[in-house]
Amino acid sequence: MSGAVSDRRILTQHVLTGEWLTHNLPLQGLEYGPELNGPGALTGTLTPRLAPQTIRLVDPGTTCIYVEEAGELTWGGLVWDTRPKGNVLEVEAASWSSYLHRRHDLHGQLNGRGPYTNADRTKVMRDIWAYAQSVLDGNLGVIVDSTTSGSLIGTPADPYKLNAWETPNLGDKFDELADGDATPDYTCTTEWNTARTAVVKRVRIGWPRLGARRTDISFATGVNVLDDPEIIMSGDEYAQVVIASGQGDGSAKRRQTSAVRDGRLRLEHVLDLPDIKANDVLAARAARERTRRQRIGTIAEVVVRDHPAAPLGSWQVGDDIYVRIHNAWTSYTGWCRITGWTTRPDAPGGPQATVRLVPADSYQYGGTT
Repeated sequence: MSGAVSDRRILTQHVLTGEWLTHNLPLQGLEYGPELNGPGALTGTLTPRLAPQTIRLVDPGTTCIYVEEAGELTWGGLVWDTRPKGNVLEVEAASWSSYLHRRHDLHGQLNGRGPYTNADRTKVMRDIWAYAQSVLDGNLGVIVDSTTSGSLIGTPADPYKLNAWETPNLGDKFDELADGDATPDYTCTTEWNTARTAVVKRVRIGWPRLGARRTDISFATGVNVLDDPEIIMSGDEYAQVVIASGQGDGSAKRRQTSAVRDGRLRLEHVLDLPDIKANDVLAARAARERTRRQRIGTIAEVVVRDHPAAPLGSWQVGDDIYVRIHNAWTSYTGWCRITGWTTRPDAPGGPQATVRLVPADSYQYGGTT
């Protein structure tokens, strides 16, 4: 990620034919990166030079775009939006799972793959991709990990269904399978194959989750953290009483409450989960939300420079990293989980990354598949 401009190339390719459109797109103001349980994004701009030919190289909805650093692909995705703004053309792209949000189940039950009873969520995730890529002109060539998990969905009394008349959005369903307690994680990756003749587009699935606790790298003020990150102290978001509201109507509506007394004024939050009917799941979600909302003083993101304390590219999506922030107003030290980042390789003063963080709980890590 910290390679010189001469070591970096932006490549574009027709998504269906595989034709290489360019091996050196002159994209400026490049910013890109991955995301936990999401596609991640890329943005940049093009100048008017050779505008008609250049626009053809980033045709939205049918063009793959890749970032290559020092001969290695570090990001890949689909161009979704290009628009002129003054003298530049703004380009926006998102990685592979973004495609599913433009697709729906038109056959029902993923064309016979469902309904699902006591099914591993990772199987349903793979079936969604298999269905999406089985339809004419719908094959991106994405490979989904064969990871299995202990997270099940659907019961004999209430199978997990995708009904054709509801035209379920495949992206929403895919993301829902990775949202909640004891569910798998995913992220999108891109790399050359061993022979360096083709691009490997992959959805990595982690169980029990992606990432590891990193004791070899850290983020710290005065070392590799630039500026003063915002430390959020919000009473609006605080609650020590969370009511999880589930499936049902009226007096039959499922509800579970997680509450503690902590010496602070009682503040409540209602978590609306209309698709959940199991009381144990509702109780777990309520407890998780309460724990999250009881934190006062969190860091949503830090801007870091390339530094031996944590070289750009040394961490992965899902990693825990120790963060030390000290400024005129407060001091913060603690473990934070990386949920994504965007790299600006041409930032003034050298490459930088904006890293998104959430407080790290006592996660069980399963390695980095």
